[in-house]
Amino acid sequence: MAVLLKTDSISKSFGPRALFRGISLSLDDQQHVGLIGPNGAGKSTLLKIIAGLEHEDTGSIETRRQIRIAYLAQEDVFPPGLRIEQAVVMGLPDDDHRDEHEKSLEAQILLTRLGFTDFDGPVDVLSGGWRKRLALARELIKQPDLLLLDEPTNHLDLEGIIWLEKFLQQSRFACLLISHDRYFLEKVADRIIELNGAYPDGYLSINGSYSAFLEKREEFLAAQAAREQSLASTVRREIEWLKRGAKARTTKAKGRIQQAAVMMADLADLKTRNNLGGSVDIDFDASGRQTRKLIALKGVSKSLGDRPLFRDLSLVLAPGATLGLLGPNGSGKSTLLKLLKGELEPDSGTITRAAELRVVSFDQTRASLDPALPLRRALAPHGDKLFHQGAELHVSSYAKRFLFRPEQLDMPLGNLSGGEQSRVLIARMMLQPADVLLLDEPTNDLDIPSLEVLEESLESFPGAIVLVTHDRYLLDRLASDLLALDGKGGANLYADLSQWEAAQGKPVTDAAAKTAAKPAPGAAKENKNPPGLKRLNWNEQREWEQIEAKLSDAEAALEKAHREMDDPTVLADRTRLAAACALVETTQLEVQRLYARWEELEAKQK
Repeated sequence: MAVLLKTDSISKSFGPRALFRGISLSLDDQQHVGLIGPNGAGKSTLLKIIAGLEHEDTGSIETRRQIRIAYLAQEDVFPPGLRIEQAVVMGLPDDDHRDEHEKSLEAQILLTRLGFTDFDGPVDVLSGGWRKRLALARELIKQPDLLLLDEPTNHLDLEGIIWLEKFLQQSRFACLLISHDRYFLEKVADRIIELNGAYPDGYLSINGSYSAFLEKREEFLAAQAAREQSLASTVRREIEWLKRGAKARTTKAKGRIQQAAVMMADLADLKTRNNLGGSVDIDFDASGRQTRKLIALKGVSKSLGDRPLFRDLSLVLAPGATLGLLGPNGSGKSTLLKLLKGELEPDSGTITRAAELRVVSFDQTRASLDPALPLRRALAPHGDKLFHQGAELHVSSYAKRFLFRPEQLDMPLGNLSGGEQSRVLIARMMLQPADVLLLDEPTNDLDIPSLEVLEESLESFPGAIVLVTHDRYLLDRLASDLLALDGKGGANLYADLSQWEAAQGKPVTDAAAKTAAKPAPGAAKENKNPPGLKRLNWNEQREWEQIEAKLSDAEAALEKAHREMDDPTVLADRTRLAAACALVETTQLEVQRLYARWEELEAKQK
C-alpha cells in the first residue's frame, strides 16, 4: 500500500499539560484505522492537526502530493436556513470551477447514495442521524483520499450505526476514526492505534481488528509489567552494592555506578507508564429494596401531537432486570423514560410505582449541568465534604475516583470535555441511593476503560435498569430484555440484540456470529495437511479454477452499473438514479467478496 501521510515526532500541549509527545506514525492508502485512548489523551486534537485545523507544537507532517483530506467533526454544524443540497455543495473547494448544474448533479448523486430522497428540504428539521449523514455527504463531495471522523456514531440510532458501518466497509478511501464503540471498531477498522502514555512511544499500533488489538495489547502490557519486576530486582541489587561502597574507584566501578543510575531512571519511567492505566471508580448505591415490582406499566399509550409513539404497552421492572430500549431517533425512548420517572403522564393506561420509589436518571443532553458551576460545587454543593454509601469523603478524594486532577476542582463545567462531563453526571448519580436507574445514552464520549468499569458496576447493581444506548456491546452484556419502539405506535419485546437484528433483516453482531460459529462440544479438530501438500479440497479447487472468470464478470457488471449511473437520462430521473446507485453498491460488494475469497483460497495453497 502507498503511504498517504506521515507524522514525524509531533507534540502538543495545552498550557503546562502535555497531550502527547513525539508521535510518529504513518497512514496507508485505503487503510481504515481506529484511534482510541483515554479521555484527554489528545485524540481529537491529533485529528484536527492532521486536518490542518490546529498546529502541532513540535514535529512535522508529510503528506502525499495533492492529497485530499476531509474532516467530520463530532458536532454537525450547518448555517441556519440551508437546504439539503446547498449544504452538500458547500463542501466543494473554492477552486472548483464547474458550473452550478454540474455541482448540483454531483451533490444529488451523493445524497442518493446516502439514502436521501428529498434534496430541497430544510436542514434545520433533520434528526440527529440524518444531520450526521448530511455532514458526511458534505465531506465526501470533496472526494477525499483520507477521511477523518471524530466519534461518528455519537447521536446516531442503532440503524444509523449499522448503515454507517456498511458504508465505510465498502469505501475505497482511507479513514482515521475516533470511536469508543467496540463493535463498530471491530467491523470497520483493519488497524487500531491507541494514544496512551502507558506506552514507550506514547502510542501502540496493531494491524488487524479490535479484538486482535486487545490480544496484542495484553501481551505488550504483561511484558512491560514483567520487565518492571525484573528491572526492580536488578536495581535493588545495585542499590545494595552502592551502599557497601566500591573498594576502589576504578573505571569499572564508576561505569557500574553510572549504569545503576540509568537503570533507576528506566525503572521510574516504567513505573510511571504502568501506573497510567487508571480507570474510573464507579459503584452505584442501591437502596436495598426487596419488592419484586418496582414499576409496572399496563396498557400504556402515548402520542406526540397526532403521532402515536407507542400503544397498549405493558411491562414490569423488577430488581436485577435491565431493559434495553431501541428505536430510531424520535421514536419515543426519552418520552418513555420521562413516563417511568413520573415527569409525564400517559394518554391511557396505568403506571404503578412501589411506595417511596427512588429513581435516578442520566440525561444525555447534560441539561442538569450548569456550565458556569465549578467542578467542586457540582460534586459537593454545600462544602468540601460529601457522603457516599454512608462514608464521609473529601470532594478531592471523590473527584480523584473519576480521574479528575486537583487543579480541575475549580474549573467551570463548561471547560470540561464531553467525556469529563459524562463522568460528572455519573459521579452525581452515585451519590443518590436508587431502586431504578434510567440511563439515556450514558456511554457518549466515555473512553473504553470507563465504559468497561461502568458495565461492571451496572452488572452488579441489584435494582432495575432501563438503558437507552447505541452501544451494542453494552446491550449484549447487560440487557435481559429489549424493547424496540418504531415511533409509529409499535413496541415489541425481544430476548436479545441478535433476535432484534434478525427481525430487521440485519446481519447479527459479531458476538452472536461467533456464538453460532462455535463447534459443538467434542467436535473433531480440523486436520492440518503436511507441508508441501495442497490444502484445497475438491470443491475449493473447482472454486479456485472458476473464481478468476467470476471476478472478470463481476468487474464488468460493476463497470456497466457505473455507466448506467452516469447516463444523463438516469441522472434526470430520481427513481432510476436511486436504483442505479443501489445496483452499483450491490455489484461493488460482490467484487469485494470475490477478491476476499480469492485471497483466502490463495493463502490456503501456500
